[in-house]
Amino acid sequence: MPLNMEIQENLKKGLKQYFGFDTFKGNQQPIIESVLSDNDTFVLMPTGGGKSLCYQLPALLSEGTAIIISPLIALMKNQVDAMRNFSEEDGIAHFLNSSLNKSEIEKVKSDVVSGKTKLLYVAPESLTKAENIEFFRKITISFYAVDEAHCISEWGHDFRPEYRRIKPIVNEIGARPIIALTATATPKVQHDIQKTLGMLDAKVFKSSFNRPNLYYEVRTKTENIDKEIIKYILSQGRKSGIIYCLSRKRVDDFAQILQANNISALPYHAGMDAASRSENQDAFLMEKVDVIVATIAFGMGIDKPDVRYVIHYDIPKSLEGYYQETGRSGRDGGEGNCIVFYSNKDLQKLERFMQGKPVSEQEIGKQLLLETAAYAETTICRRKMLLHYFGENYNEPNCGNCDNCLNPKIKVEAKELLITVLEAVTVLKEKHKADYLINFLIGNETSEIETFNHNNLEEFGSGSDESEGTWETVIRQSLLDGYLSKDIENYGILKITKKGKSFLKKPVSFKITKIEDEDEMDMADFESEDAIMSGSGSSGSTDPVLFSMMKDLRKKIAKKQNVPPYVVFQPASLEAMATSYPITLEELQNIPGVGSGKAKRYGKEFIELIKTHVEENDIIRPEDLRVKTVANKSKLKVSIVQGIDRKVALDDLAESKGIDFNEMLSEIEAIVYSGTKINISYFLEEVMDYDTVDQIYEYFREADSDNLEAAMEELSEFDETEIRLVRIKFFSEMAN
Repeated sequence: MPLNMEIQENLKKGLKQYFGFDTFKGNQQPIIESVLSDNDTFVLMPTGGGKSLCYQLPALLSEGTAIIISPLIALMKNQVDAMRNFSEEDGIAHFLNSSLNKSEIEKVKSDVVSGKTKLLYVAPESLTKAENIEFFRKITISFYAVDEAHCISEWGHDFRPEYRRIKPIVNEIGARPIIALTATATPKVQHDIQKTLGMLDAKVFKSSFNRPNLYYEVRTKTENIDKEIIKYILSQGRKSGIIYCLSRKRVDDFAQILQANNISALPYHAGMDAASRSENQDAFLMEKVDVIVATIAFGMGIDKPDVRYVIHYDIPKSLEGYYQETGRSGRDGGEGNCIVFYSNKDLQKLERFMQGKPVSEQEIGKQLLLETAAYAETTICRRKMLLHYFGENYNEPNCGNCDNCLNPKIKVEAKELLITVLEAVTVLKEKHKADYLINFLIGNETSEIETFNHNNLEEFGSGSDESEGTWETVIRQSLLDGYLSKDIENYGILKITKKGKSFLKKPVSFKITKIEDEDEMDMADFESEDAIMSGSGSSGSTDPVLFSMMKDLRKKIAKKQNVPPYVVFQPASLEAMATSYPITLEELQNIPGVGSGKAKRYGKEFIELIKTHVEENDIIRPEDLRVKTVANKSKLKVSIVQGIDRKVALDDLAESKGIDFNEMLSEIEAIVYSGTKINISYFLEEVMDYDTVDQIYEYFREADSDNLEAAMEELSEFDETEIRLVRIKFFSEMAN
């Protein structure tokens, strides 16, 4: 019987004997045949595709022990437990890492030497220890498996420098075939993995990244994000969900907020002790809780099939990370909703976090963020864009399962614009990235453009009639349609493809999504100060009659107090009152921008007005949702007020709290807009002259609104920080 026939027969027997399956899934069989034939093998298979079996079964069928290199202790433990469940012998699988004591390490080595152990999981750090290298050289190794192989590449979302040392160590121990596996790899990351592991000639197996059952949506992140997420979770009943946050503090805070609102939720992040993490993870897997709030530390190797939604509270750092995290939803092929909240401020915050890192690392991080921002801001099919990012074409005109396809935008002809882009890429000799190309097209004389003398080229400024947003859209669409590509070695540099060159010779129709002209947008129903201070626009459920009555009452009180109306209550606060109908002082304090001080000072008349309106009109007040806050969220604000009472300089106070000065100002603004009186005059006297303070103060006394942008336009000789500081002083003195 030929070798491949023997292999196939053994595979079927092994699959049934060890795993209880009759048939393989997707590419599993040819991958396993490749490993058993001693080939280097590269496997690109999305989450839930069955990657682990691709090295587990060949390890069980081969002579010797397979060395599985894995990045996380928790992941190793899960895999070892799973393998032991398939076998009568516990020694069939072991892990070797820093969590073991001396006697446990000796037991592992004894089982390996005796031939019991077919799979030995090691962390890259353990692989490189001298005593382990010495031990590995004495045993029979069937092959090496590098799991989560994207950790090798700096362009991957979980880069681990130790992974770069795998190939030299493997050579030192003794060369054997390598199988590298990952659930997320762009063409750039795949190239990096193969190059670093010395397996450019490996057999490559790619499965489709398309998960048709997953619904993708991007929502604008506003001040009401907590309420929006809570409302969504409550609408899902007892379904399982994951909420991803970027910081550990946010995880802890939001988990407490969910608990305060009767949602069964637990936190998970690397700052917790191992026992608590494991306990919370098990509670989620065993369905003792419905929701896990986590950093990206959660989820790798978690095999829970019925996660029905994955929500990103913050925009992820890369599309690879986003894809892997959303991939934990709907693994059983059922419903999977993937919602990400996006604001440009979050993007800027992530860019600030990169400062101080090596320049090359900053450049990589910036490129990955640009890809994420492009995904968040795009108006084209999100599925098409995600798949393109991973080097896969998606040719359906409408996927029918993302927000952009369910609410398609108008398409317009852009053939001439594409010609302009391709001609510019040509004249720039295909050596620059998208941001450089856009500056060149719109005629922006940056220092870099001047250095290359590209401002003297005839094509410089050839696209000045169009906006930056239009050129971003054209470039994005031309990449998706295959007219341009990004260079693999120098990622981000734009190259014209064969299809692009053909287009220049014989242009065909090329359409992009129409970019809305801001002047065409009807802003009549919005009051800008709502957005500035609350982050929210007008709500469709606002009671217009009550809102009008409250505006009249506010005007009357303001006239009596001799202050502008917005000082009494912000328009956003009135709008919220006209939506939720608070009829007690306690309920009034749940309204955005209303603290206990403001409620006591102005609340009584408004509550009486609302109560009368509700009774006279038989209004049933919405009681389905009231977001409760938790006490420790106000600790920072309390300590800031105490610091100001002690006359601590605000910049020193910000430093002591571990926040930047702008964040400090935002916290103080929230304090005074909620009705607490503070006095920052001591600080203003140190940093600003009296005339400046007086001039800005008078502006707010006369202004119809405290809109910051309007103030900056009117007071153009002063900077934003000065205006914000005086606005705090004015509001505290006049309103609180």
